[in-house]
Amino acid sequence: MPYQSGFRQGLFKNQTIFIPGGGGGLGRCIAHELAYLGASLILAGRSEAKLEKVRGEIQEDGGTVKGIYTGELRDEVFVSELVTQILDKHGQIHGLVNAAGGQFPSALKDLSLNAWNSVLSNNLTSYFLSSRELYKQCFSTHGGNIVHIGAVYHSGMPGMGHNGAARAGLASLTMTSAVEWAPAKVRVNSVLPGFIGTTGLDRYPDSAWENLRTIVDKAPISRHGTAAEVSAAVVFLMSEMAAYVTGTEIIVDGGMRLGKGSFVFQPGSKVTPVPYNGFHRDEKARILKD
Repeated sequence: MPYQSGFRQGLFKNQTIFIPGGGGGLGRCIAHELAYLGASLILAGRSEAKLEKVRGEIQEDGGTVKGIYTGELRDEVFVSELVTQILDKHGQIHGLVNAAGGQFPSALKDLSLNAWNSVLSNNLTSYFLSSRELYKQCFSTHGGNIVHIGAVYHSGMPGMGHNGAARAGLASLTMTSAVEWAPAKVRVNSVLPGFIGTTGLDRYPDSAWENLRTIVDKAPISRHGTAAEVSAAVVFLMSEMAAYVTGTEIIVDGGMRLGKGSFVFQPGSKVTPVPYNGFHRDEKARILKD
């Protein structure tokens, strides 16, 4: 069974899309859907084994991965040389999906400067570097589309303030680059997932698991999201259908940021619409199976 995308096949025919972070989590799902829709992919990340796994899956499903590259995406020299190498070997890049973020829980008072800088480098600096280099070396001449995978930051992130700061910075980067690069026919947008039921949840400490299971009860749509629901937002923003959309965010969080009620309104029964499970190779979070 192939990817069950809601978009038409061939939507990204003759396009090459670069996905840093395409070796796992949301990046893996997005890679699968874009490949199903006709894109040729270039994947990058730290783990060659994970990237090879995704390349094998996509090729088995009939898709195309032109190349995989490993290295430190927070390193300016590496990213600059990587983009040059990719363009020399594979030709024009049409789109960039930045999905290589990572974080860990910590109270602000317990954060070292190294830990703070590490998460800002993961979730902001690496996105800036890949975007800047692709703009300078390709998009400034040919145009292109950029989608960043962020996180909902608008109410702060108690317990992960370093991540909240990075994600808020990414919002500013998205808006600023959307304005500065528009004359070159470059669109820049972000997708902000909420609590998505992927294996990424399993990396949090055991002490957080019960809260991770039940926190979605606070949202109008009281369930965890799926990777395919996030990918669908990315595909829309990357596609020609979003030709008039730039500098904005699509929040995929079941309405979590809104809460479920107020002192004059209390919800009735729990609302859990059927999830969209288009990713045929999805890997569910173990903590949600218990």
